[in-house]
Order: sequence, then C-alpha cells, then structure tokens
Amino acid sequence: MKMAYAKLGDVAPSSSMRKNFNDCAQIVWQLNLDQIEPQTGRVLTKVRLPVSQAGSSTHSFGPEHILYSKLRPYLNKVVIPEEEGIATTELVPLLPNPKRLDRRYLAHYLRSEQFVFWISNQVAGAKMPRVSMRVFWEHKIPLPSLLEQRRIVTILDRAESLLQKNKQANELVCQFLYGVFLDMFGEPVANKKKWVELPLEQGISLIESGWSAKGSNVPATQGQFGVLKISSVTSGIFRATENKAVEGGAIPLGKKLVFPNAGDLLFSRANTRELVAATALVNEDYDHLFLPDKLWKIHTNEKLLPEFLHYLVQQPRMRDRLTSKATGTSGSMLNISKKKLLDTSAIFPPLPIQRRFADIYSRTRSFTLKQRAANIEANDLFNSLSQGAFNGQL
Repeated sequence: MKMAYAKLGDVAPSSSMRKNFNDCAQIVWQLNLDQIEPQTGRVLTKVRLPVSQAGSSTHSFGPEHILYSKLRPYLNKVVIPEEEGIATTELVPLLPNPKRLDRRYLAHYLRSEQFVFWISNQVAGAKMPRVSMRVFWEHKIPLPSLLEQRRIVTILDRAESLLQKNKQANELVCQFLYGVFLDMFGEPVANKKKWVELPLEQGISLIESGWSAKGSNVPATQGQFGVLKISSVTSGIFRATENKAVEGGAIPLGKKLVFPNAGDLLFSRANTRELVAATALVNEDYDHLFLPDKLWKIHTNEKLLPEFLHYLVQQPRMRDRLTSKATGTSGSMLNISKKKLLDTSAIFPPLPIQRRFADIYSRTRSFTLKQRAANIEANDLFNSLSQGAFNGQL
C-alpha cells in the first residue's frame, strides 16, 4: 500500500496552550533543556516554581503537546508532557491534529534514527546549532491511518520498554559499586575513617589532553578517525559511539593523537556545572578514536588506582569540591584547570584496600559488558523496527 505523507507544519503546528498562567504566585512545572535526558526524552527532574520566576523567554504547554528541542537536535530531546507547565522557548510546542496524527506516533517519529540524522544536517550555528524551523515545518512525515499509527506505537513502546529495562539493570550495577565504595572507604570528604589526605597530584603522574578536530554530525565508521564527544564520559560509563567522524578523514602530519585504551581513566574538564568533572573507565583499546581537548586521559601512580579514583571523583561531595573550582563566565560551559584538579585534596587509602575494590569492579565488569552487548542488540532491534514502521514495512 502506498504511504501517505503530510507536512509537519500542517499536522502538528507550533501552538502554545491557550490557557495563560495569570496568577504570579501559582506553582507550576517549569521545564528547561538540562532537565531532559538525551535520546529518551525522559524528564530527569520536575522543577515546580511560582509563575513569577518563569522569565520572559518561555511559553505554556499542556498534555496535548509534544515538546521538541530545536537546539542541538542530535541530543534528541523530545518530551511527551502529561500535565500543564511552562517551558523554555528552545522547546517548540507541537500540537498534533488528533484527527490525523497520534501524539505518541509523532514522538516516536521525531526520535527515530533516520529523522535525527536528517534534521542534524538542517542546522544553523556552529557553537549552538539550532534546527532550521522553516525546513522543519516543510518536512513530510509518513501518515498512515490512525489505527495503523496506534499499532506502530504499541510495537515501538514495547521495544522501548525493553531498552529501559536493560538500562535499569546497568544502573543497579552502578549503584552496587557505589555502595561497595562507601562501605569500604566511607564518605570521602567527611573522611570518618581517617584515611591520609593529600593533593591529587601525589597520585597522578600525567594528564594528557587531546585535540578537538572538526567533526561531522555522525559517528566514525570502519576506516575513519573519530573524535570523542564529551558525552562519551558524562554517564560515568565510556560510550565509544559518542564520537564525530573527522571531516575529510585526514589528520595533519605530525599531529599527536591521544587514544583511549583499556584501563584508561578519562576526565571531562569542561561541561555544565552538573557534568563537569565526569569520569569514565575505558574497557578496550580504540585505535581509530581520539580525545578532544575537553577530555583528559589521567595516568595514576602507585598511590592511586584508576578504579578507585573514578568512583572517588563521582561521590557527590567530592564532585562539589571539584566543581567549586570550575571557572567560566557562562553556566552552560565551565572549566577545571589541570592545576586546580591536582591541588584538590583527596583521601589516599592504602593500596591493598584499593586493590580489593578494583577486584570487585573487575568481577562486575564482565556482567556489565554482557549487559552492554544486550543493550546494543536491543537498540539495533528498536532502530530496525522504527525504520520499518516509518517506511511502511512493519
């Protein structure tokens, strides 16, 4: 059967909620981009504040809308709100015509791999790329019958649920390791176990910074060099797929590249206040990916093991100690210098107990790697189903 299509601007125009929040004292949900999880659209934190604190660059929305982030579309922030609220104008309030377009079908389409790839190339601005909304509204979305749309939504919702369960399993492993860390070493800033405290420079022998090559909006494929994105470490787990293929594929003659290898500890020196100082441990060697200048490779000496340092830095009060040293004029991108990192005071437990923790980490890693392989398989299945759905082949 031939697939019907319709322009996004015709079936899901931009339209704020008709209701206005006139009572300045009313407490209402206020949504900003940093509260939305990339790729899933899940709202991480619901902030409720008086209307008077909403600011001027906002608009209202309701449970009939889809909120689409026009800033950095590759982050794929598409929200399905279930209640009224106020959002930053970076989130476009799409109002699907209920007689022609199912709301969840639209959300799945906007999150689909093929649409994200296409829209990521329809942007303007280098540092803060935004979607060309003129092109966005002209884009034609596949539009089967509402009954068929709802059948597709049921299938994709189930596949998405499998992805979420795999992710929750990974989170449980992380929570277990953080619990083991606290049991063995205690809260590191309070240091009630009275471990020796020294500047981190006593346990770090070398910090290597990378090179920020100009990259495309797609990951490197076989035979290509890729420069890692900061997002490769922000989750606390190293994600090799978070990279950008080097434009032109050529590396300047004599340019020294820093590659991530098994056992390396990577550190994000620049990011938002919530994400700066994020770390991740690398599980295998990568000879086609290299670090940008915003990521460091940290080499430790005989006083600190990388597994211990990774979990030490991610303890909330230790992170606060580090991020308080971050500088920058903008809250959107702060920076920690090498000197300030090395000057930071930290606990130095005896090496044998660090080794015991590293051993526990190593034993759980095999499960983590298997779980990650299951995640990749589930993600591939979801993308395959999504592609088939919007090509009329599901």
